[in-house]
Amino acid sequence: MATFVLIHGGGDSGWAWHLLEAELRARGHETAAPDLPSDQPSAGLGDYADAVVEAVGESQNPVVVVGHSYGAFTAPLVAERLRAGVLVLLAGMIPAPGERPDDWWETTGCNEARETAGLAAIEGPFESFYHDVPRVLAEESMRREREECSRSGNEPWPLPTWPDVPTKFIVCKDDHFFPPEFFRGLARARLGITPDEIGGGHCVALSRPKELADLLVGYVKG
Repeated sequence: MATFVLIHGGGDSGWAWHLLEAELRARGHETAAPDLPSDQPSAGLGDYADAVVEAVGESQNPVVVVGHSYGAFTAPLVAERLRAGVLVLLAGMIPAPGERPDDWWETTGCNEARETAGLAAIEGPFESFYHDVPRVLAEESMRREREECSRSGNEPWPLPTWPDVPTKFIVCKDDHFFPPEFFRGLARARLGITPDEIGGGHCVALSRPKELADLLVGYVKG
């Protein structure tokens, strides 16, 4: 048994993980998927990490921390504090020491990659984020969206080095927001790893929860 700590992306909420949580719990694992205080103007990345650590509490199980998209800026902070056994970035914005989230798009070349791949021209969340998510789930997810506070985006990422935690990266092969090839290169450049891949778009926790659960549980068994 493991405890999966699930950290949502920007403007999102813990609800985004509910189908994945059901799959993981059916396999005998525990989960924690708190809402980050991202709608609070005074909250920074440290506050995000505090909220997650507090929600997890004391766990006697091996801990797997999963950060989706913008949640990748918080996930390593949590993994270090919880002494996680595995850190997983799911289509995650891999940070570098001292890098501000607001600068990440340019410093990594993501904006250029999105233009080259034709993704910058895709308009509307139903095509960029939810193109393979059932419409009722996509609409509910959008209803639950929250504004992301500006403080976290302006803060330099605080860790001096990547935490000493085995790290995995998952590319969503049909992502309409982040180019898959861009993430393959970034994972090699910043983490020195070849990412694993899963079919589906940016929100695979809603579109393919069973397949994602199988992949995550495999990391525990491994």
